[in-house]
Amino acid sequence: MQATRHIRNFSIIAHIDHGKSTLADRMLEVTDTVPERKMRDQVLDEMELERERGITIKMTPVRMRHIHKGESYELNLIDTPGHIDFAYEVSRSLKAVEGALLLVDATQGVQAQTLSTLSLAREQGLVIIPVLSKIDAPHARPTEVALEVSTLLGISPETVLACSGKTGEGVPELLDHIVSQIPPPEESTALSNDFRGLVFDFEYSNHRGIIVYARVFDGAVAKGDKLVFCGSEEKFEVLEVGTFSPGPIATDTVSVGEIGYIVTGIKKPGVARVGDTLTRPQSSLPALPGYMTPAPVVWASVYPEAQDDFNELRQALDRLKLTDASLAFEEESSGVLGRGFRCGFLGMLHLEIVTERLRREFDLTLIVTMPSITYEVTLRDGKTETIYTPSKFPEHGTYTMVREPWVRASVIAPQDYVGTLMQILFDHEAEVGETEVFGDGRVRLSVAMPLRELMRNFFDELKSATAGYASISYELGDMREADVVRLDVLVAEEVVPAFSRVVSRRRVEHEAEKMVEKLYDILPKQLFVVKIQSRALGRIISSKTLSALKKDVTGHLYGGDITRKRKLWEKQKKGKKRMKSMGKVDIPQSVFLKMMRS
Repeated sequence: MQATRHIRNFSIIAHIDHGKSTLADRMLEVTDTVPERKMRDQVLDEMELERERGITIKMTPVRMRHIHKGESYELNLIDTPGHIDFAYEVSRSLKAVEGALLLVDATQGVQAQTLSTLSLAREQGLVIIPVLSKIDAPHARPTEVALEVSTLLGISPETVLACSGKTGEGVPELLDHIVSQIPPPEESTALSNDFRGLVFDFEYSNHRGIIVYARVFDGAVAKGDKLVFCGSEEKFEVLEVGTFSPGPIATDTVSVGEIGYIVTGIKKPGVARVGDTLTRPQSSLPALPGYMTPAPVVWASVYPEAQDDFNELRQALDRLKLTDASLAFEEESSGVLGRGFRCGFLGMLHLEIVTERLRREFDLTLIVTMPSITYEVTLRDGKTETIYTPSKFPEHGTYTMVREPWVRASVIAPQDYVGTLMQILFDHEAEVGETEVFGDGRVRLSVAMPLRELMRNFFDELKSATAGYASISYELGDMREADVVRLDVLVAEEVVPAFSRVVSRRRVEHEAEKMVEKLYDILPKQLFVVKIQSRALGRIISSKTLSALKKDVTGHLYGGDITRKRKLWEKQKKGKKRMKSMGKVDIPQSVFLKMMRS
């Protein structure tokens, strides 16, 4: 088919902050996809949070036109995130393309996430084009890094391309290389009136329902066509089709090999699913292989500050789920915090992004509990339970074994920092395996460690100890036996479930003291004396008393006998004692947030 010969589908994959979005900007500029007057930084990063943080969170497709040797080619780019929490987004985008640009920062060289994303691309059998970015930077080492990349890929250093997303140097040559090196999509062998497309993303519109992002593998689709989701078996009539340039542009058809959107008009939840196949109702074509459902790694409970907002929170999570397939949630209730949702995330950054979006986009005030992981607990009666939340973790002495998830990690750091790095790994219960030395004075360590310890400020400690030079990528490994206990925090002798956490037995005293001290510093004083305690292993481990707010009840007296003052003081003393026995501590949302960030 003539049409597919002039199509090239590709992604940009790289470690975080290696210049993917900046390079995409220059490509849009060079191909005149975005007029110069409308050009801005991070064109494809539409979310406010993406622009604020300078990171890509959602993958974004865009179509460009490029003239090569007198012929016009259609280049479909899917810009992908670089942070490890969003590796699932990368894996989805790679199913929809034939090639990938492996972007490596010429100032930093190959990083841990470079190896991880390269592995994903190789699994899909994609054509890899190695590219150096930031070659105009003062500390760029293009020759050394090109040698590093060529060793990694087993190619000649001369074949590694170089460009600058900032100045545009080398970008036209890179576009020519994409046309000549990445193969066109395979031609369809299906009947001319048949259709098959793979859903790699979707969004929701109040007016037009679910809008599916799809890569077409067979046939073509046009407005008015009847289609069906293979997974949910939901049928619909296509309201509109189109492509992205970079905003949605309605077209007559989206044909084989192309990437575009399909407006379904469906407003029911649970119909569209990432990885599903779209076909015609009587099609004989089998469903395409989809994606593995992402397993949540980190769990946290999210409650509305006001229980009246519970339904609004449910609707907001439903809306986010439509644009973020990796988000999981289920309803739960707490005696102290009321009704809320237990939410599953792919990592700590994913948790932070989702909760921030709930606050900004849906104007919700939230209480978010301490993040935790999943534990498998074998009770004394032989039953095994899966525990998602620390407050449900069994009491000490009621179980015989606990198992927790471990991760396999790859850490790359300069050799000078290996001694410090080893100490941090020891503190986080890590097992160090193979060590590989790179030619530029860096070392790669293969590490296995509990996921629980990875979440315990490991990233911050790693970056701090190596002056920001270290990088890490990881994947979930097996379940192993864990020596952990539940640590509760009591305020006025009442357990606060949001502060409960599961910690290593060897660190329980340190964590108990740290939590009591932190809460003592940030909890506002009450009208009565409040005791703050931490409890684990069936006993109180740490305790501190927060004094009451003091009010001068005798300030209005202007003289007379001292007994007048004593009467008022005694009355105040009895009142405080009564409040202590009956009073309830109101913990502000800011305290929950500060404790979560500890």
